[in-house]
Amino acid sequence: MKHTYNIKVHWTYFPLHTDTPEEGISYESMLGGRSVDVLAMTRRLKSLMEQEGLPFNENISQLYNTRLAQELAKWADSKPGGDRLNTALYQAYFVDGKNIGKMDTLLQIVEQTGLPVDEARTILEQGDMREAVDEDWRRSRSMGVTGVPTFVVNNTGIVGAQPYEQLSDFLEHAGASKR
Repeated sequence: MKHTYNIKVHWTYFPLHTDTPEEGISYESMLGGRSVDVLAMTRRLKSLMEQEGLPFNENISQLYNTRLAQELAKWADSKPGGDRLNTALYQAYFVDGKNIGKMDTLLQIVEQTGLPVDEARTILEQGDMREAVDEDWRRSRSMGVTGVPTFVVNNTGIVGAQPYEQLSDFLEHAGASKR
């Protein structure tokens, strides 16, 4: 979208499954008691991702706590080239099935992106981005965000992975101009 429209992307992080333990939990356990077909759900996600040219591993069965990853991404937002971290976190979580709730895993991802590993370690150990992520969580709740991704322009939003055409219509309706 950034390549087609004159828009500025601002990431706001959202608390999805905050009680997930560091070691993770299976989708089956997380959805326990609900009549959700996990295989159908992941196949649907894979189909949506493929439509947009994004890789997605439908065989991943673990959900991990993303709090530290959000703090790391918030830090990277202020760094030149920091947007590479979001892409790398997506790859690690949704394609490779890595536990992005573990500091060692996160620091390996930082190293792969070329961002300063020692600075990232300090940010995570000292919790320097904790309050900023808490503020994002408050903002998300105040805006009525219920799922990810949510796309917001001028206080109007749409929730969930959307086809390119729908996002394009959404941006044009909101007044975004093409490049």
